[in-house]
Amino acid sequence: MASTLSALATAASVCAAAYPTVAAAVPVSEANTTIFGPNVYVFDPTMPVGDINTLATNIFNTMAANEFGSQRHALLFKPGTYNVNFNVGFYTHVAGLGQSPGNVTINGGVNVNADWDNGNATRNFWRALENFTVVPSTGQTQIAVSQAAPLRRLHIKGELHLFDFDSNWNAGWASGGFLADSKVDGLVVPASQQQWLSRNSTWGGWNNAVWNMVFVGSANAPADSFPEPPYTTIDRTPIIREKPYLYINNTGQYQVFVPALQTNTQGISWANGTTPGTSISIDQFYIARPETATAAAINTALGQGKHVLFTPGIFHLNDTIRVNNPNTVVLGIGLATLIPDTGKVAIAVADVAGVKIAGLTLDGGPVNSPTMLEVGPTGSSANNSANPISLHDITVRTGGATNGRYDVGVKINSNYVIGDHFWLWRADHGAGAAWTSNVSKNGLVVNGTNVTIYGLFNEHHNEYQTVWNGNGGRVYFYQSEIPYDVPNQPVWMSKNGTVNGWASYKVADNVTTHEAWGLGIYSYFRDAAVKLHSAIEAPNVSGVKFHHMTTIWLNGTAGSEITHVINNLGGRVYANTPAEAMRQTYTEYAGTGAGDTQAPSTPANLTATAPSSSQVNLTWTASTDNVGVSGYDISRFGIVIASSTTNSFSDTGLSPSTVYSYTVRAKDAAGNVSAFSNTASITTPPAGGTGTALSRTGWTATSSPTSGEPASNLLDGNMGTRWTTGVPMASGQTLTVDMQAVRNFNKIVMDSTGSDLDYARGYQVFVSNDGTNWGSAIATGTGTGPVITVTFTTKSARYIRVTQTGSNSSWWSMREFNVYY
Repeated sequence: MASTLSALATAASVCAAAYPTVAAAVPVSEANTTIFGPNVYVFDPTMPVGDINTLATNIFNTMAANEFGSQRHALLFKPGTYNVNFNVGFYTHVAGLGQSPGNVTINGGVNVNADWDNGNATRNFWRALENFTVVPSTGQTQIAVSQAAPLRRLHIKGELHLFDFDSNWNAGWASGGFLADSKVDGLVVPASQQQWLSRNSTWGGWNNAVWNMVFVGSANAPADSFPEPPYTTIDRTPIIREKPYLYINNTGQYQVFVPALQTNTQGISWANGTTPGTSISIDQFYIARPETATAAAINTALGQGKHVLFTPGIFHLNDTIRVNNPNTVVLGIGLATLIPDTGKVAIAVADVAGVKIAGLTLDGGPVNSPTMLEVGPTGSSANNSANPISLHDITVRTGGATNGRYDVGVKINSNYVIGDHFWLWRADHGAGAAWTSNVSKNGLVVNGTNVTIYGLFNEHHNEYQTVWNGNGGRVYFYQSEIPYDVPNQPVWMSKNGTVNGWASYKVADNVTTHEAWGLGIYSYFRDAAVKLHSAIEAPNVSGVKFHHMTTIWLNGTAGSEITHVINNLGGRVYANTPAEAMRQTYTEYAGTGAGDTQAPSTPANLTATAPSSSQVNLTWTASTDNVGVSGYDISRFGIVIASSTTNSFSDTGLSPSTVYSYTVRAKDAAGNVSAFSNTASITTPPAGGTGTALSRTGWTATSSPTSGEPASNLLDGNMGTRWTTGVPMASGQTLTVDMQAVRNFNKIVMDSTGSDLDYARGYQVFVSNDGTNWGSAIATGTGTGPVITVTFTTKSARYIRVTQTGSNSSWWSMREFNVYY
């Protein structure tokens, strides 16, 4: 079996490099003794074929039906030729370690079947195949997969079948999938695949389509022909950076290859030799292993300028992974999985150029996180067009494996970001899968401009699946199932309860340029006769365009439906028969509006109150607009001093015993402004008198329930932080403040400004000297806005407790809690 790797690689590929000579056979027991830990198996071509085959098959047998298991595996093949034949199960990553796919050749087969579910591949998730050549012994490679199973940099010397048969030889459904930078010599046969995205690939022929097949920058793609057959073909890929990958160079050293940014491409990146790009030595990486790595250690390495490679396993994080340096690579192998346990963001990327995040699964943790992956902080503005941030093979999920929750899966605030295959999934089965359990509001929120995403799979979130707020966005292929488990129509109404359901794909009213190709949105309202008014909502302006859309009624309660495809256009889907009741299409949508020229209405009923000698609180009746109010300008003595996105504002740092005068005007995203409101004038109280806020130094606060945004945030003087229960408002929830000593007071102010719908719908206030005996409530009331001021006769006590007496789907939260005397 002894041979030289260079000879094998040369025989395998026209673009092979020279590899070092291997002197003797290597036992397979050494496969998982590398720097990457025991979950990574690195195979050498001199290892006994039978041993490799046995090991790979044993892993498959363990993982074939292990849909929500905790095991993770990477099977990596050094350059050379292997005569093996095995299947690939859940949480298994198979990859070649050559610089090009031809450097690793597998004669026999690498296949994915769905035998564990009688040919139904709609749950064949979480696996990956990349960077090798396979010569199938049967002439066919079977890869029957659905979401989160990317196929990259493959050369299949035969046919590729994307489905499996059941026991009666019927083609079982599959709900995939993603193919990129790959070559298939023969025919690709999707058969029962419901949808598929192929980017920068080529094949001998493409056989059929079901509902939504999209081809971007692929050679020999079928002609554009939507809706029958449902082919969407885009000739060139406008901008892309292929996913980074691990390989071994010609001196036997591990490196990570980072493909170069390319524009206007068609076909595979390695057609004429090695993919353009640069290599990074493995010693420039922090190797994160689940048994040893911590968030602190990872952040220390990142702060020192290191890159990070996550090995297979589950990583529990007590802090955010912070990627602050430009050009940092964060690469996962073996379906590495990160869980934020304390309610923080899992990964936060600074607004810097050239960061690459790839090959990671992010699971919602037990405490609600505001976002799982945040790309750029709020307000990001850098122009990284020459070297964009890119995100590859990103899975974000809540529930299924473990019950978790978050507000937003991926939030993109930076400009010019490239997304290359996302699956953002709120679980419809498995652990915690219930309407009020594994809650996630949105899968994706895009605030940055000129963001491009290829392959966006986004499903089952409680509100909008996708929210696009930035201009210049482009999406190539969209697949979405709206939530199965909506319990009734009243709890699932958008636009302040006036519209049935939440659109899957929402382009904000202020957006003037956006374009998307190949969108499939499906319903299965399992638990109630629920209606969704429009699957897609977008502004009617000339720069907003959608190409090739379909809605599908998969199944559901009688009376449920998707009423329209986009913006009140397109027919409804509501049953399996007749055919038009199950599937509707809308080929082209182009906005016709000339843009927004109408100003918002003038704010009314401006009122000023002075809770202290240094602060004035303003509230007013919200304005209306034909598109949407984006904010308000606050003017003091005729000079604009600040802006607010809500109909309230606190002006601080003022002088005591002084008259202040205010007006407010509304504005929209197009720059239209209203007239100024009525004038509100007020005199601040004298310093040290009634209305002075007590010093909160040393105070503590607790709540029931608690969340990752603790009650201590109420006392930090920072309106950018908040406390929240993390669950919808319910009677009996409490907030308790310990002032550490008995004090005199006659007023409290609960300020939820910035989380304007999270104020207490009903409340009781209690006081105590020992924190145990509370007596009767000293005040009760009903909240009507984000700032609740409660006054009462002067009390002397150490503890204050506020008990929620109302209920609402919003979480109870506040930004600041102040006590006055």
